[in-house]
Amino acid sequence: MDTERIGPPLLAGERESLRAFLDFHRATLALKCEGLTDEQLRRPASPPSTLSLLGLVRHMAEVERTWFRRVIAAEDVPLVWSHTGDFQQAYDARDADVAEAFEAWQREIEHARRIEREAASLDVTGHQARWGEDVSLRLVMLHMLHEYARHNGHADLIREAIDGAVGV
Repeated sequence: MDTERIGPPLLAGERESLRAFLDFHRATLALKCEGLTDEQLRRPASPPSTLSLLGLVRHMAEVERTWFRRVIAAEDVPLVWSHTGDFQQAYDARDADVAEAFEAWQREIEHARRIEREAASLDVTGHQARWGEDVSLRLVMLHMLHEYARHNGHADLIREAIDGAVGV
């Protein structure tokens, strides 16, 4: 995996800025995982927690799938790793297939990019069944930034515990 992380533009419109910052955070998580063995990617952060870098990748695949495909595009697709809708199940990657997890994550990112590009505007809405409310694509993009930023903080700590690597 060779990840290129491009800094967001300093002068851009709202949609271009949201898109660029989201891609920046996606690349950050990928960079945190680069150069590690399958065993290192599966290593739990702080037992008894099962959270690992691979678990974060799986979780973000579920989050991308839910917000873009299920909410905005109204696709009737199940979660990838949970039949009960429990996003926490993706965190437990102790027996997970690394290639499958990264392929699922990248596939969901491509779906998300397509859905966002094809949307007429950030005001396009979808229904978030868990909340029982309609939400805009703008809210989804902001929520995704929040998710990645929070979990990239976890990834920083997990990676440092694995091999001492800090920063990106």
